[in-house]
Amino acid sequence: MHVAVVYDSGYGHTRKQAEAVASGAARIEGVTVALVALADGEPDWAAIEAADAVIFGSPTYNGTISARFKAFMEASTRQAWVPQTWRNKIAAGFTNSGSWHGDKLNSLVTLALFAAQHGMIWTGLDLFPGHSDEARNRIGGWLGAMAYSKDEPPELSPIRSDLDTAAYLGERVARIASQFARGAE
Repeated sequence: MHVAVVYDSGYGHTRKQAEAVASGAARIEGVTVALVALADGEPDWAAIEAADAVIFGSPTYNGTISARFKAFMEASTRQAWVPQTWRNKIAAGFTNSGSWHGDKLNSLVTLALFAAQHGMIWTGLDLFPGHSDEARNRIGGWLGAMAYSKDEPPELSPIRSDLDTAAYLGERVARIASQFARGAE
């Protein structure tokens, strides 16, 4: 079972989230994870195509995904959409911003629509809102994992509960992808 975590990170906060998502997915026996950092240049299209599940992550800038993630989306037209290589893969998403709300939901909606256009199957969170800084899903997102980075350096934020939420999302996606694969046998 392979999971790809495709993400952009402008300042390091989303990278921390991506690493937490990957560690959560790797908790599931038999799952391997590929981190695909868009800042590293040309995406590893083969790793994404080989994945059973793809989890997308982008910072929220000005109420939407980053320009680099948008460029990745556009490049995916030839790489994956036309040949339908991501069809029926499990998908999910995560984001963070430097403000409590920051219109993060719009970023997750953008990622979910992107996955839907590729024929992917979206997985959200099944966690009730945490209502404290120590609880998972403290921001109360259902469509994906949200984090608040307080315009601080990535050494200080996102905080542990936001990273725990991201790890939970990775684990959830890996479980669902495993269940989906077993059902297809």
